[in-house]
Amino acid sequence: MLKRLARSSIILALASFAIGSYIRLVYRTTRWTLLGREHFQSAADGGKGVIITFWHGRLLMGAAIRRETGLPVYMLISAHRDGEIVARGVKGFGIEFIRGSASNPKKAGKNKHGASAIGQMIAALEKGSVVGFTPDGPRGPAKTVKPGVIKLAQMSGAPIVPAAYSVTRGKHMSSWDRFLLAAPFSKGYYLAGKPITVPHDASAADLENFRLDLETALKDVTHKVDALAGRCDAEKE
Repeated sequence: MLKRLARSSIILALASFAIGSYIRLVYRTTRWTLLGREHFQSAADGGKGVIITFWHGRLLMGAAIRRETGLPVYMLISAHRDGEIVARGVKGFGIEFIRGSASNPKKAGKNKHGASAIGQMIAALEKGSVVGFTPDGPRGPAKTVKPGVIKLAQMSGAPIVPAAYSVTRGKHMSSWDRFLLAAPFSKGYYLAGKPITVPHDASAADLENFRLDLETALKDVTHKVDALAGRCDAEKE
């Protein structure tokens, strides 16, 4: 019965409406402070597009920040039904979606969506767009950067900007990604870190070092916004 409900177009529409309404409510009732704008701007000024990354657990409110740039924004999401629910939920925020996976571009042939997703992301970046990426998604392990985003940066020449948000009121869910469910009437913080550029001629060892650098940078910006929001013990929830 649950599987049939999950396939229902009515349930899909209701879930998407609820997600969109929730994001708008939280965004409009929260006092937001944006930090690190200069890092995003320096990346955008390079003219090669921007890959903005954030942990899967900090995914949902990322849609609202789209309004802070006039550049086209794309988001890589899962081709599964849960990805479709999120896509429909944030449709009104002006985000375009690329469905598929880029977790391992070397094995794109084993994923019917992989090659298409990578090609679409590179095409978007070549036009100077922003591409959003959750490098530990869609199924984890949590806070571990998969190599796909590093390969995308190498292939496209676009810089990677690590980013995160946090809020003073909200709850971490018991999901694999410790998803942060923000509450209305909070104080919120968005933070962008320094861009990371991956050279086209980077060796396999270099790529692994860049992967580790991005992982460290994402953990760092997330820790900083949690500290600003008074959520230093968030991982214990």
